[in-house]
Amino acid sequence: MNKEQLFAKIEELYDFYLNVWEDVCNIESPSRYKEGIDRCSAYFVKLAEERGWKVERRAFEEAGDAVCITMNADVPARPVSLSGHLDTVHPVGSFGTPACHRDAEKLYGPGVTDCKGGVVAGFLAMDALDKINFRGRPVQLILQTDEEVGSRLSKRGTIEFMAEKSRDAVAFLNLEGGMPGEACVQRKGIHTFTFHVHGQEAHSSECTKKGANAIIEAAHKMLEIDAIEKDEAGLTCCCSIISGGTVPNTVPGECTFKANVRFATEEQRQWIIAKMQEIAAKTHIPGCTCEVTFGRGRVAMERHERNLALLDKVNAVLAKNGEQTLKGAARMGGSDAADMTVAGIPAIDNLGTWGSAIHSPGEYGILRSLAESAKILALVTAELEG
Repeated sequence: MNKEQLFAKIEELYDFYLNVWEDVCNIESPSRYKEGIDRCSAYFVKLAEERGWKVERRAFEEAGDAVCITMNADVPARPVSLSGHLDTVHPVGSFGTPACHRDAEKLYGPGVTDCKGGVVAGFLAMDALDKINFRGRPVQLILQTDEEVGSRLSKRGTIEFMAEKSRDAVAFLNLEGGMPGEACVQRKGIHTFTFHVHGQEAHSSECTKKGANAIIEAAHKMLEIDAIEKDEAGLTCCCSIISGGTVPNTVPGECTFKANVRFATEEQRQWIIAKMQEIAAKTHIPGCTCEVTFGRGRVAMERHERNLALLDKVNAVLAKNGEQTLKGAARMGGSDAADMTVAGIPAIDNLGTWGSAIHSPGEYGILRSLAESAKILALVTAELEG
């Protein structure tokens, strides 16, 4: 691989892909807005078909359709998978019209860093490799469409699609927003627990003799949950969204609240499930009862020898070419790379564009990071051992 030729081609394509980055971020695509997500993926599909690349789709009723774009699809070698998600978190219109704007250094708007910037960087890397006639292996870009809601809209169909396409991959490189000199090898898993608290309604004038206040019972449980982080290293817990009661002059007989938990290992996941069931069963206010429910959530991306070995291979490529190597980092949020790790696919994360203020009205991406991320992705994709 001629590094100078590759990097020069990325620089040549840079201005075009800055416009692509802005274009796709102006197509607003919150997770439950299938029309917007499908329009966003169609933008990339059109670019791919213009280049003669293979396009495969997996349709979903509620989630946006997942897409796999493959360059060098006919080359008989193990592929490298690049992947990022197109769904964002804010309702359409939250950022004004147009949704994005840029200055000399940054692009601002919904999903610019989380995670459309990474998708554009991956596409730029593929285009540069194609234009300098790299034919060493297939390179595929997988467009995920309901990552922000834990793939619930597709009933985990998008995760299954990613795993199916990446089963034989040399590497799964996830394109969440990154930081210079880092790659993520560890991420927290997520569960949201819903507590359903039952009390006994009574006239407020008789609250000391009759009734069982469900909200006070819930408050005791929330205090117990809030203390868990202090008791169990690696766990974080946040209680939110409490609702209940009927009218001001009646002891509340029903309420619910949610607890969001982040965990680092499967062992911690099992511990927190048992702990939440214990908290639900314990009664603080006589006459109250409680049940707790929880969904599938997101698995943790534990530190795994397979992924650490992949990072070593990535760093060998970078060092050989005189580039800065990447430090293995840990992140708090959930990720598709965790599911690929559980599926047995070598994965590292956060190789996308750089930025900050993710999931806020001030989200931004650093313009030059588009080229810098693409250079790392293209170099590693071309020369990775395997």
